[in-house]
Amino acid sequence: MTVRDDHALAAELATDAGGRLAALRAGRGFADPSALRKEGDTASHLFLMEALSRLRPDDSVLSEEATSEERLDPRRLRADRVWIVDPLDGTREFAEEGREDWAVHVALWERGTLTAGAVALPAQGRTLSTLEPPVTPAPRPGARPRIAVSRTRPPEFVRALAELAGADLVPIGSAGAKISAVLTGQVEAYVHAGGQYEWDSAAPVAVALASGAHASRIDGSPLAYNQPDPSLPDILVSLPGLAPTLLAGIRDLHR
Repeated sequence: MTVRDDHALAAELATDAGGRLAALRAGRGFADPSALRKEGDTASHLFLMEALSRLRPDDSVLSEEATSEERLDPRRLRADRVWIVDPLDGTREFAEEGREDWAVHVALWERGTLTAGAVALPAQGRTLSTLEPPVTPAPRPGARPRIAVSRTRPPEFVRALAELAGADLVPIGSAGAKISAVLTGQVEAYVHAGGQYEWDSAAPVAVALASGAHASRIDGSPLAYNQPDPSLPDILVSLPGLAPTLLAGIRDLHR
């Protein structure tokens, strides 16, 4: 088992799961969004769990769709290798016709570090991964920075931060789609403080770090994964040159 094997596996599994979800979406249609969301979550989870059980039988898995008992299994906390997956990131967007901002996340955590990851964006026809990390976009001289925020519940402090930093807010669906937007040049940053879990960010953060982007908690401390409590309430991902300005602004707003 080589490091490259893990990068390739993450990319392959995320892409395959995403393709299955896209086919399900096209076949089922959007007449019953609730049923579509439920079937998509379940089908993608079962596919990823079966594949990882077969291909990496000695590794642990933390999935959004796991039961409470599975998430609390102490063997995960003792494991050296844990796959952190979100079978369908952005279920709301997945069940809305025409939306492309949903994703599949597959990440590998090893002994305290995210070592591999992939974010499939099936409706956009691409997968970003640590196998071939995207090149961090160059800054846009003189242009106002753009900050990705939740479509439905952008934190109030992010509005204040945007005003302080002279930035524009760009609503985007799933967390994976927001972080991917930083890496593809659609925005310069993503700031969130409304509550998330490890599976919401592990894979896109793995790709962001491999690309040279900044990723941290909003106080600048490192993001920690495979914790007893998988909640991870806030995050900042940005182009590296913008991070100091945003962190300073966040500190000013929280004084």
